Parts: sequence; structure tokens; C-alpha cells
Amino acid sequence: MGGMLREDLQALCSLPAALEAMGERWSFLILRGSFNGLHHFEEFQSELGIARNILANRLARLVGHGILERTPDPDDRRKIEYRLTDKGYALLPTMVALRQWGERWETGVPASPILVDVRDGKPIRQVEVLSHDGRPLTKGDLHWALPEDVAADSELEVKAAE
Repeated sequence: MGGMLREDLQALCSLPAALEAMGERWSFLILRGSFNGLHHFEEFQSELGIARNILANRLARLVGHGILERTPDPDDRRKIEYRLTDKGYALLPTMVALRQWGERWETGVPASPILVDVRDGKPIRQVEVLSHDGRPLTKGDLHWALPEDVAADSELEVKAAE
């Protein structure tokens, strides 16, 4: 993935905005907790062992970026629930990819519990970068292109707009 477009990527790349929304490791751990069914401040605090002020800050950031929504608990209106939004659920592939990367490159051991397909109980595959027609791609198969240099495909344009 060549450096030919370095200056343009700095101006147009969405990665800095994504990193700003997620923040740092606590935000990812809160997100993991949300995917695992945690909804209340006390649950996050107890499960993660995070300081209350840091948790409050990270929850507010995730709510502010539309990743979590803050709603009254239907069973106890005095309590607040934090639930994933569609934008939050869209981070699932990112979370799985980061976990798989950590297993391979940082810990060197499979994580526990194992993420499995609910239909057959088998472990999920490694997250891959796929071409528009489903072929797995490696770094040698990719390069950066400006929007005007990308081959037009009405189906791809519709997916990008969604």
C-alpha cells in the first residue's frame, strides 16, 4: 500500500475520527462489555475494575459519538442503561479483528471464551479483507486511490451510501 497519496490521506482519512470516537483501551473494554450484555454503570465498573470517574467519562464519550445510547431502565426508572446503537453494533467486526490480532501477535494464545457461530457452535473464521467479489486480499493486493480513480460500480456506490 504505497505512500504516493500520503498528503491526501492525512486530509481525507477517517481513521483519526474513528480513533477520536473510540478513545483508548477503556472504551474498547466498555464496548466489549456491551457486546457481552453489560448495561448498567455498576456492571461495567464491577466487571472492568475501572475507576468511576474514568468510566463516567468514557461512557459519556461513547454516548456523545452515538456508539451507545443512554436510556432509563424499564424495570427501575432511577437506573440508567447503556445500550449499543446500530453505530455501536457496526464495530463488531473491528472488535473481533482486534481480538484475533491480539491472540496472534500479543498473547500468542487463543482467548477464552471462544467466539462461536450460534447456529452450529463452531468457532468463527479469522476476519479478512475481502474484494468486492469476495476474494481474500493481502497487503500486496491493495493500494490507495483517489475517489475519481476508483472503478465505478453502481452496487458498490449504493453500499457505501448506506
